[in-house]
Amino acid sequence: MDIKEVVGSVLKDLIVPELDKIKEDNKEIKAILLLTNKRIDDINLHLADQSRRIDETNKRIDNLRVELRDEMAKTNSRIDRLYEVIVRRDEHNKLDERVAGLERAVNQLKQRAA
Repeated sequence: MDIKEVVGSVLKDLIVPELDKIKEDNKEIKAILLLTNKRIDDINLHLADQSRRIDETNKRIDNLRVELRDEMAKTNSRIDRLYEVIVRRDEHNKLDERVAGLERAVNQLKQRAA
């Protein structure tokens, strides 16, 4: 054998097993990568579904806020009206007392005049 063949044989004996090992590792890495990509796709689908659900929930919350704002406005209007009624009653009672006082004063004046 000449040197060229010996070097070729030695390289074959050293490199070919390493290349085979690298090829086998590469196949394993590709298989793991496919599984990982599948998991990522599943996670992305799950996240998209969760995002859609969150959007729907946010819409419902926004609608509830509008409804609550409307209800609060109605309640405030009722409270304002009730306050007006209470104030009027209070004023009415005061006027009744004033009229009664004036009637007593007029009666006293009439009694003095008579």
